[in-house]
Amino acid sequence: MVKVTDKNLVDFIMRYEEGQLDNDAVIELFSHLIKTGKVWQLQGSYGRSAIDFIKSGIIDDKGKINKKKLEEVI
Repeated sequence: MVKVTDKNLVDFIMRYEEGQLDNDAVIELFSHLIKTGKVWQLQGSYGRSAIDFIKSGIIDDKGKINKKKLEEVI
C-alpha cells in the first residue's frame, strides 16, 4: 500500500471524494491529515470524520493508528 505523503495528498483526497479508497487507505489518509493538522483546514466533513475516528479510538489525536482497535472494528 502506498503511504499518504504531502506529495500525493491531493491525489488521495480526490480519490477519497470519488469513493475510490478502501478502508485502509481512508484510515491512512485521515491519520496523515490529523498528524499534519491539515484536517482542520479542510471542509467541515473532514474534521467531523477525524473527530469520529479519534472518538472511536482508531486514530489518536496525534494521528497514530491504533491497529488493535482497528482490528476490533473491522
